[in-house]
Amino acid sequence: MKALALFSGGLDSLLAIKLIQEAGVEVEAVNFLQPFLTPAEEEKRLAHLQKLIAQLGVKLHIVRLGEDYLRILESPKHGYGKAANPCLDCHIFFLRKAGEMMDALGAAFLVTGEVVGQRPKSQYRGAFPKIDEETGLAGLIVRPLSARLLPPTIPEEKGWISLDHCPSIQGRQRKIQLELAAKYGLEYEAPAGGCLLTNVEYGRKVKDLIKADGHLTVDGLRLLRIGRHFRLSPHFKAIVGRNLRENRTLFRYFYQQRHTEGVYLLKALGAPGPLTLGLGKPTADDLKTLARITARYSDHPWTTPVTVKILASGQEHHRTTVSVAKEQGALDLEQFRIT
Repeated sequence: MKALALFSGGLDSLLAIKLIQEAGVEVEAVNFLQPFLTPAEEEKRLAHLQKLIAQLGVKLHIVRLGEDYLRILESPKHGYGKAANPCLDCHIFFLRKAGEMMDALGAAFLVTGEVVGQRPKSQYRGAFPKIDEETGLAGLIVRPLSARLLPPTIPEEKGWISLDHCPSIQGRQRKIQLELAAKYGLEYEAPAGGCLLTNVEYGRKVKDLIKADGHLTVDGLRLLRIGRHFRLSPHFKAIVGRNLRENRTLFRYFYQQRHTEGVYLLKALGAPGPLTLGLGKPTADDLKTLARITARYSDHPWTTPVTVKILASGQEHHRTTVSVAKEQGALDLEQFRIT
């Protein structure tokens, strides 16, 4: 008997796998990698996940989420939380994806680390029947951490497994999980900020992008993680680098997109300062405003004229300069700021 477990890297999913192993079931695991990480961050994340899962001797499958996942983020059936977090839709999507893997892996059922009442958007008792129904996997999703609080699943009813040894955890307390981790000698990932989509500032940028462009891209989501973001018009936005690392990222993006129309890179000449990336279809006034914002964050003294270099992408990419004044209080950045 084999089961496929959804593995987030957190303690709950580690414990869920361990409890199912104790029921005499072979387990493989899957992690759905969201498209927010840079390649370097992704490599580090994968190494960490492999280290955690190695404690249980379980094979880990990595599924990189793509365009079908982005469509879920753009228009979630069950709506967003406080930010741009469609938690219930995401969870249903992950379970469906895992369900599609079951036959190829020879898995008879799925396992999750869900706990009754732990998360208001996706882990309350009434959500579980909704999740099971919409995934088409009713009765085949086993939640061992709250097993004794939930109706028996098909694997239990058919005698494939017994969950009598499993706890009855509910709510957000972590005492029982920590006791179990100590019992099994498990190293685990301390709870952090959770999914990036739950971050209010990041969520504001995601929703702005959907409103302006009507769709999301992997590159676009990654760019939302860096810099100061400004919406200059419905068709033009800007990202101002905050440090050398972000400037390099913005320059790299411009270089990669240099043959694509609608990408601009600005730099105030003559003093240290940020690179600014412009995206979209600007008017002449939009570019002038962006040059003023770029000068505003440069190290030029106040009340001085500043020359700003503008690189424009496209088949006939070109370079121009514009002269602007850096005057304190002359530009109301808040009217443009996304976050």
